[in-house]
Amino acid sequence: MPSLSSKLKVSLEVALALFAIATASANTTDTTDDAPQQPTIVDYTTSEAGNPFVDGWYADPDTAIYQGLYWVFPTSSYPYEEQTYLDAFSSPDLVHWTKYPNILTTQDVTWAKKAVWAPAPAFRNGKYYIYFGANDIQEGEPEQGVIGGIGVAVADSPQGPYVDAIGKPLIGTYNNSAQPIDQDVFIDDDGQAYIYYGGHGHANVAKLKEDMISFDTFEDGTTFKEITPNNYVEGPQMLKRNGKYYLMWSEGGWTGPDYAVSYAMADSPLGPFYQVDGTRILQQDAAVAKGSGHNGVIHVPGTDIYYIVYHRRPLSEDAGEHRVLCYDRMYFSEDGSIQPVKMLVKDNFDDGDMVGWKTYGGELDPHVVDNKLEVKSDTEDGIIVALDANFTVQTYDATIILSDSSNDVTTSAGLVFRVTDVTSGPSGAKGYYAGLSTAGRVLITILGGDGTTVFVEGVDIKAGIEYHVRVSATEDGVNVFVDDFESPVLVLSDTTYTQGTNGVAVFNTEAKFDNVTIAEAT
Repeated sequence: MPSLSSKLKVSLEVALALFAIATASANTTDTTDDAPQQPTIVDYTTSEAGNPFVDGWYADPDTAIYQGLYWVFPTSSYPYEEQTYLDAFSSPDLVHWTKYPNILTTQDVTWAKKAVWAPAPAFRNGKYYIYFGANDIQEGEPEQGVIGGIGVAVADSPQGPYVDAIGKPLIGTYNNSAQPIDQDVFIDDDGQAYIYYGGHGHANVAKLKEDMISFDTFEDGTTFKEITPNNYVEGPQMLKRNGKYYLMWSEGGWTGPDYAVSYAMADSPLGPFYQVDGTRILQQDAAVAKGSGHNGVIHVPGTDIYYIVYHRRPLSEDAGEHRVLCYDRMYFSEDGSIQPVKMLVKDNFDDGDMVGWKTYGGELDPHVVDNKLEVKSDTEDGIIVALDANFTVQTYDATIILSDSSNDVTTSAGLVFRVTDVTSGPSGAKGYYAGLSTAGRVLITILGGDGTTVFVEGVDIKAGIEYHVRVSATEDGVNVFVDDFESPVLVLSDTTYTQGTNGVAVFNTEAKFDNVTIAEAT
């Protein structure tokens, strides 16, 4: 039987571990007793069920962990006059998301008329707070009587409804030339709350009092301290890890492809923040998306697992407001520096949705059934369901289940890649198609031109069986693997098409697809 001292030692170790977990995300985690506090530990490399992880035009996400759930609070990304409300999303596992519409609207804030954006959540004293920008005031306008800036609203639950806490902007003027927008609220381990904010190339920090709706002053008697790092534009975000403070921000133009995230480090929440070469950690990827920036961070409590949550613009979208919410894993080096973030492409359809996929050709709508993408075509013309991607040299993996057991060689299902001119479906697309047929064929078709097809016959392909198909597209040609990834089933030497989108295609049959992964080959 364990001794009393052993029991006390174990109890002390458990208590210390629980305390460490509870304080790991003190700035965004509530301590109410009405729900489990710690969320499920999720260890992903990216959004395994696909990016964007929710549907709709959203931007500027910030995050929190409330009542055992992961929360994301974004801007509704529309023209300024239409930005009159905020939505929120929660998830138990970063896969299945619940939407809470209109948690705050301009009807709840009498002085806010438009450009309600960049919400920042905080929890203290049993209350939930949202800090937000509104009206997009410009320098000189406050002196002319224009009202706007950073407001604060309060609620009794994470999903609101939130109501204006003070009836006016919390910060309604320019200080140190910083536009009062893009706020982030951080509560340090000692309980001191800070608000970081600023646009127009200047960043400030201020100390919030315990009431979270008024300011304390610094030792020199000032309220706003400028902390602008090199290349700063907007969107500050504060993170603390292992005693170090990380100030993250966005640089570049928010409507352009060069929007990106950089960071600097300090030993204090007030700086000085030091930068080194290579501190831009998230930027556009010509194969995946552009305009990636204005981030939040999810830290899984009690672990060293971090995700960067951000918005980006799909490759085919040019409108400034057309932004979507995504997240990818964020890793740290041994010296504490943040490694460059790689935007990965995966979709296991476990969220029951196909956000980010578009259908071209065909009359039957694809949908997700039992966490698999089900695609049907009743003609030889076929149908393509594609992502907004532009990969060149690549490794493309997916699983395929065919439903038709006929020996008709016109029936097949498979993967399309390096495809352009996809809008009219397979008949007008240019690129490559690697397919399986229950007629015993593995084939590659060069879409466009004369539609050359090469194939091997006598392959045992059965309906209802899941096959893992891999396409390795190199500078010299294409290799197709089926279950065996050492020896390709089919090899095509062709360099007609070098880049384009990825997707799936079905011809005159029905098939299910799963576990899609696309990566640049090294």
